[in-house]
Amino acid sequence: MYSIAVLPGDGTGPEVIAQGIKVLKRISAHFNIQFNFKEFDFGGELYLKTGVTLPDGAVEGLKDFDAIYLGAIGHPEVKPGILETGILLKLRFDLDQYINLRPIKLYPNVETPLANKGPEDIDFVVVRENTEGLYAGSGGFLKKGTPDEVAIQEMINTRRGVERCIRYAFEYTRKRNKQKKLTLCAKTNVLTYAHDLWMRTFTELAEDYSDIETDYAHVDAITMWMVKNPEWFDVIVTTNMFGDIITDLGAMIQGGMGVAAGGNINPKGVSMFEPIGGSAPKYTGKNTINPIAAIMAAQMMLEILGEDQAAEAVEESVVKTIGKLKSMSAGQMGYSTSEIGDMVSAGIKT
Repeated sequence: MYSIAVLPGDGTGPEVIAQGIKVLKRISAHFNIQFNFKEFDFGGELYLKTGVTLPDGAVEGLKDFDAIYLGAIGHPEVKPGILETGILLKLRFDLDQYINLRPIKLYPNVETPLANKGPEDIDFVVVRENTEGLYAGSGGFLKKGTPDEVAIQEMINTRRGVERCIRYAFEYTRKRNKQKKLTLCAKTNVLTYAHDLWMRTFTELAEDYSDIETDYAHVDAITMWMVKNPEWFDVIVTTNMFGDIITDLGAMIQGGMGVAAGGNINPKGVSMFEPIGGSAPKYTGKNTINPIAAIMAAQMMLEILGEDQAAEAVEESVVKTIGKLKSMSAGQMGYSTSEIGDMVSAGIKT
């Protein structure tokens, strides 16, 4: 049995998570995989009531679960940054979820803004380092609020952190077994210290993976080629900040935030899976938000847990369901949130 911590979160989070759980319960019935779901109320409402983002002991308690299923964090009455730092970043750092895994895959019948590109062209994965870089929180202010104010935000890169991320990317590329090509995305011509470490580590580890083709591109070139020739990419490994940027570009070329899902991975601990689109408060309670990204987050969870057959069944049903939708945009799909969850569930086959 898998113990799953459920964090529905804010806005439309609970609505889409309910559909993902619906699909997982269908998986349970058809594949004899047992789940025990336990819900936690971490998010904007709890913060507004108590001033607390995560209660004492919450992180330690989450370590006892096999996975975390997150809906969305973000509340219109809470200043931006409080919930994101106090919940999302804290969980990533304290649970050592050092990989952010983002599949960029265009499904049939999903519109992409890229002219003359189809599902055969857009199918790659970004492996983003998730606990270091500019997001490590190292820095501070001097003379804050004065004309002489200085703000420092330091980029932290350790050999251990860089190496384990790149090694994960090599292993993932081998397991994915498609183009068997790994591209390092950095900025070695300007960030000559931190990204020299990335390049040296990448080059050294490549010697252990002679079956994997390696490539390098500056981040600005990556953004150009993702638009012009996305078919060039198989797996991209990159730093925390660059990964944050290029994965949002990736979400757009795969059809938008309604499709994009991600995983915050600790290969030896508890990982967290979430739709990328955010809490979308203007759609809260309307039963019109697209739940596909949340369902695909559940699909990723199955895959990382090693339930490959069940994960494939979910993806196959999602593809069939997408073919019936008028649009991937909220309120324009031709079906309600719950109806789409029903359709995906009904399409699950053993």
